[in-house]
Amino acid sequence: MKKFSGKKVWITGASGGLGRAIAEEAARFGADLILTARDERKLIQTGERCRQFGAGSVLIRPFDLNQTDQVPVFAQELIDEVRGVDVLVNNAGFGLFERLEDTPDEKISSMINVNVISLMLLSKAVLPSMKGGGHVVNIASQAGKLATPKSSIYSAAKHAVLGFSNSLRMEVAKDGIFVTTINPGPIETDFFETADSSGRYADSVKKFMLSPRVVAGKTVEVFFTDKREINLPGWMNAASKAYSLAPGMVERLGKKGFNQK
Repeated sequence: MKKFSGKKVWITGASGGLGRAIAEEAARFGADLILTARDERKLIQTGERCRQFGAGSVLIRPFDLNQTDQVPVFAQELIDEVRGVDVLVNNAGFGLFERLEDTPDEKISSMINVNVISLMLLSKAVLPSMKGGGHVVNIASQAGKLATPKSSIYSAAKHAVLGFSNSLRMEVAKDGIFVTTINPGPIETDFFETADSSGRYADSVKKFMLSPRVVAGKTVEVFFTDKREINLPGWMNAASKAYSLAPGMVERLGKKGFNQK
């Protein structure tokens, strides 16, 4: 029997990038996968790969998490269909690297809807079925600890995810539910095609980019453990810690690096 045989793992944003990598990694351990994202065609591709990797089962449900008014009903219907969820990986999200005054209002709303509101609503929906042993894994970011120019909305969203997760962890500990945040730096995915279509930022941080396979491995490794956070890469986490102690100094010393977007 594989490590996660019989465990139902719901992954949002599973159509590509880190979400697909997490799905494939969980599949290796025999998990029963529930995969959601907007793009049905890419979801089907992820599902096919996960079956090849050994998933116990794969259920695909396309959905747009920007439609926050529909999230509670969608989530409850899905939870009822699979008869409970053991692990929820809130991976769906996107960023847009622009000055605040240049960011369209609808993009601000969408970033908060997808990165924060839907994440909270999905987490709320799965809690009843997780009592006695479950895990909410929220994909946050080092941007939630160390803000930089042209990422005000994205950084605010990831700060919110960290605060939400830290509070929720204490609320549900008595129910045997774990809450973990994954806080990566830049990952080599198509995230930057939306965040910065010019490609300048991706080029400037290319040598620091993390492999989605590595981040996925670290993520699945903590399923059903009481790990608070995974922070990658280590040097960036050290910078985040320094920022929390001396923000003014870090902003002065890091000014050139912060303005890569």
